[in-house]
Amino acid sequence: MRSRRAQIAGLRRVALAALDQYALTDGRLTLVAHEENTTFRHDSAAGRLLVRVHRPHRHGRDVDSSAAVRSELAWLTAIRAQTELAVPEPVPTRDGATAVTVSAAGETRTCSVLRWMDGRIMEGSPRPVHLRRLGEAMARLHLQADAWSPPPGFVRIRWDHKTFFGDVMIYGETPAADCWALLPTELRARFGAVASRMTEVLQRGDVGLIHADLHLGNAVFHRGEVKLIDFDDCGQGPRVYELAVALWELRDEPFYPSYRDALLEGYRAHRDIDVTHLDDFIALRQVAFDLWYTGMAELNPVFAARLDRVHRWSLLVLDHVEEAAAGLP
Repeated sequence: MRSRRAQIAGLRRVALAALDQYALTDGRLTLVAHEENTTFRHDSAAGRLLVRVHRPHRHGRDVDSSAAVRSELAWLTAIRAQTELAVPEPVPTRDGATAVTVSAAGETRTCSVLRWMDGRIMEGSPRPVHLRRLGEAMARLHLQADAWSPPPGFVRIRWDHKTFFGDVMIYGETPAADCWALLPTELRARFGAVASRMTEVLQRGDVGLIHADLHLGNAVFHRGEVKLIDFDDCGQGPRVYELAVALWELRDEPFYPSYRDALLEGYRAHRDIDVTHLDDFIALRQVAFDLWYTGMAELNPVFAARLDRVHRWSLLVLDHVEEAAAGLP
């Protein structure tokens, strides 16, 4: 495993190579995150941008990463044109492309540039009002998707049973099946039980285009408005999974019922939804997160250092979900 510093240095050179294809003024490039994708903030006299260096195979082993990124940006463009939702604005290259593929430092990556979204992320200090606003925005997002016809060549992740529990995804550089093998025995058994329980649940219900990662870490609050960011996981999936993702990190919190009620109140103000299996989808999200984290830990030393803690948290969340199903307080 290359050191984190070496990984970032190589991907910074990729980002700089990509920026050569944009009509931008010279600016300063600052690391934002080196996790799923590697992202940089670009500051210049013309404003602030987010430069994304996308991980290969991010959207599944058989998916063209460049086509998937262009499809994400097509949806963002449509959302901006058809609604008042605040989502990132894609920045085109000199040639009008929304994404570019470049090579540098021995890496070939697809890159994209978005305008920066100002505001505060309330993931560490949530209140019910944040969940209510997020629920409202989520419902409006789904209404737009219901009415929108994606362009030809639109390619995104299909969040179905095979994707969640099979060997479709590659996490970091590790195929999903190998991530299952890396799990502790108890956790693998508990996740297997979730897979069995979800077989029938995932075959029915309200399915459509979703953000698929719309928790409070991907919502920016500014002057009473919520802005939705990081559509990198977007694809076809159950709408109730979208709500589950928003609540998943809060499931073991003492104020969880008020967060849940606020999210549902906001959502149902614009669109109806059946949440009979909400807790099942929260468990599903925990499985997906832990598998992803396990794969990333094989590549990223920061993830490796936290992996045991994530596994323990997964057991805790599954305990809460199963206690609720059994009617325990």
